[in-house]
Parts: sequence; structure tokens; C-alpha cells
Amino acid sequence: MGKSALPRKLSESQARAVGRNIRVSPRKLNLVAQSIRGKSAESALSTLTFTPKRIARDVKKILQSAIANAENNHDLDVDDLIVSEASVGKNLTMKRFQPRARGRAGRIEKPFSQITIIVEEKRMLEAAKKKAVKKAAKPTPAKASPAKEDNAKAASAAVSEKKTAKKAEDKQPTAKKSPARKAPAKKASAKKETAEKPAAKKKPAKSASASKAITTKSQGGTKKSGKAKEAE
Repeated sequence: MGKSALPRKLSESQARAVGRNIRVSPRKLNLVAQSIRGKSAESALSTLTFTPKRIARDVKKILQSAIANAENNHDLDVDDLIVSEASVGKNLTMKRFQPRARGRAGRIEKPFSQITIIVEEKRMLEAAKKKAVKKAAKPTPAKASPAKEDNAKAASAAVSEKKTAKKAEDKQPTAKKSPARKAPAKKASAKKETAEKPAAKKKPAKSASASKAITTKSQGGTKKSGKAKEAE
């Protein structure tokens, strides 16, 4: 079974072409790539056409390949393309030698380089720049210090523990509580009734002398009644 395809690294509005094993040093190739960076595709082609450097012809072929990829593979507008990137890198280096005096050899290096050209639609590039400017304009919230973050985490952990404890208490069967005894109500009504009723007149207490007189009278009466019976 074959390997799965790698995900596309570029955006939908970009296309690229890579030229490898170009017989020139990276330093010389970068001079040509610098002349087309940021230009429109049409202007870059005309610049490469009239550049006197030998390697400009190879760079022109790579740029044409990138434009064709954008048109055929990604359905981009050719008239709206610009050269957004032209990066240069090293490739292999062939090593040769030149015979010198007294049997010595002079070292000769033949460097190769590669170039990657990325073209992009101008409208999409401008839209992306506007989005980036808007994001940069928004104030970013200040980050909390690590000590504050730790305190916040500890507080949240304590709150979560309390919630779990409450849930556990709610789940446990609660014993039936005996009805609480009500406090005796104040007998305000009884007091009012007693206040409304007229106070009863108290009888004057009999003195001790009066009580003695009553007893003597009663005894005398009895005696008289006895004498009267004898007379009869």
C-alpha cells in the first residue's frame, strides 16, 4: 500500500514551483531572485527576459511553472498573481582538482543551488494583511502572574470540593426529625380579661373582739333557753 498524501502547507490562494540542481552558486542566484520578489507575475517575467545574467533563463522557466500550477491546479487568476516568495538554498557541490607545481593539487568546487518560487493572488494577500492588522489593533488581555493563577486554581478546587460534599450529603438518607416544641404563647388575652372585669369588693375582716362577743351571746342564749325549760 502507498503512503498517504502529505497535507498541503500553502493556502488556497498560493501555488509554488521548485527548481533544483541549478548550476550556479546560491549567492549569484539570489541576486536574480531579489530582482523579482514582490513584483507581479507579468513584470517579473519581463524582468527575467531582459536580464543579462545566464541563470535568469532557468529562473524564468521556474516562474512560468509556478504560474501554470496556479492556473491549472488551483484555479487562480493569472492576471492577479504576484511573486510573494523567492527563496534560494544550497544543493550538492562537485569537487574537482587542478594540478599545480611540485605535484600538488588545487581544489576546485562546483556548487549547485535550488530556488523555490511562490505566487499568490494579490486580493487574497491584501485581505490577509487587513485581518492581521485588525488582530494586532485589538488589545490583548494582560496575563495574570503565576501566583495569582495558583490562588485562582486553589479557590476553584475548594469550591468544587464543597459542591461534591453537598451532593454527597443530599444523597445520604436523612433521619426524621421530631417536631420542635412550640414555646407557650403569652397569655396576653387572659390578662386583658382580668383587667376588664371590675375588681370584687373585699369583705372587711372581722375583728377578734367581735368574734368573742358573738360566741358569748350564743352561750348566753343557750343558758336562757335551759332555764326557761325548767320553769315550764
